[in-house]
Amino acid sequence: MAPLPLDGLRVLDLTRAMAGPYCTSLLGDLGADVVKVEALPAGDASRLWGPFDGPRSVYFDSANRNKRSVALTFRSEQGRRLLARLAERADVIVENFRPGVLSAIGLDPDELRARRPELVIAGVTGYGPVGPDRDAGGLDQIAQGMSGLMSVTGDAGGGGPLRVGIPIIDIVSGMACALGVAAAVAGRARGGGAHVQTSLLENALAVMTFQAQRYLTLGEVPGPQGNHHPVISPYGVFRTADRPVNIAVGSQRQWRVVCELIGAPELADDPRFADVPARVEARDALTGELERRLGTRRADEWIADLRAAGIPCGPIHAMDGVFADPQVEAIGMVRDTGSGPLMRGPLWLDGSPAPIRRTPPALGEHTCEVLGEAGLTEAEIDALIAEGIVRQADRAAEGAAG
Repeated sequence: MAPLPLDGLRVLDLTRAMAGPYCTSLLGDLGADVVKVEALPAGDASRLWGPFDGPRSVYFDSANRNKRSVALTFRSEQGRRLLARLAERADVIVENFRPGVLSAIGLDPDELRARRPELVIAGVTGYGPVGPDRDAGGLDQIAQGMSGLMSVTGDAGGGGPLRVGIPIIDIVSGMACALGVAAAVAGRARGGGAHVQTSLLENALAVMTFQAQRYLTLGEVPGPQGNHHPVISPYGVFRTADRPVNIAVGSQRQWRVVCELIGAPELADDPRFADVPARVEARDALTGELERRLGTRRADEWIADLRAAGIPCGPIHAMDGVFADPQVEAIGMVRDTGSGPLMRGPLWLDGSPAPIRRTPPALGEHTCEVLGEAGLTEAEIDALIAEGIVRQADRAAEGAAG
């Protein structure tokens, strides 16, 4: 296997749930040695969230590939000394505690970086490092609501705020944190490490992009957007003879091509549909005209013809359709780990997808291994296990990953 960009980088992962673990899984995809330290007795709380494959949480597994797990108690002095020892060996520390918790467990960022200026510390909080909500608990659902995302999601006919069906703010926050870590690591040669901070709220606001700018510039308050693009048309979901499809027409040339394909060239010169703003204004009429023609053939037939003509379009899958799609199969997003299927990360490097080097670990699966690397003897580790300070998992007893 060719070297990966972050080979040799030691990451101490103190995260749990989704945002932080998603960040560190991306770092692991890029080659970092990610050591996930989990607090006893239960470890990362997401291990207890379903659905389950035997004893293992599918939720946990989705964001914890390419990591090793150490299980120890944060509450004892011995446990905190071990944590500090692991921190001294790390190039990067990633956490998603509330502000102040990292210092409370003996890892004050300012003190650590005063001793080791090259250290990169990265954190994801709920609301940012300042402000009246700074110390409040933050979750994806709350950030979706505070940012306005829920207000623009759902049927354009109304029905109240609607949550996006995945923890999208956790995920983009994890991506932003990973980007910040990569930038800080790249910058160490010029000026030492950095303390990288981001939050769910900041990332939720960032993904609002033009809807936020629309309000800031024009004072317009957008409502639920439904399944059509708010400022481009036709660009959305359209019914065919058997199932809906996505069709996105982004230019006048493409609009004329679509009109020819559906057997209605006269629509291209209809003054109601003369340009993009006109088509947005007359969206309901336009949708009716299109669906009347699209309803004469099956979705797969339309997709084939539209793509052949250079028109962006595609199927709308449920999950069972997603992984049967030939393109999804071709890019190899799903890997057979030998103990079950697992999604890889989204990056390709030099023509190859980022590998799954490790399946998601059992709680404490690598405790002895990592503590041994930190200089503890076998007798010292056995004593810590006997005292309940650390735990070494029996992987066979806990079940296979995936």
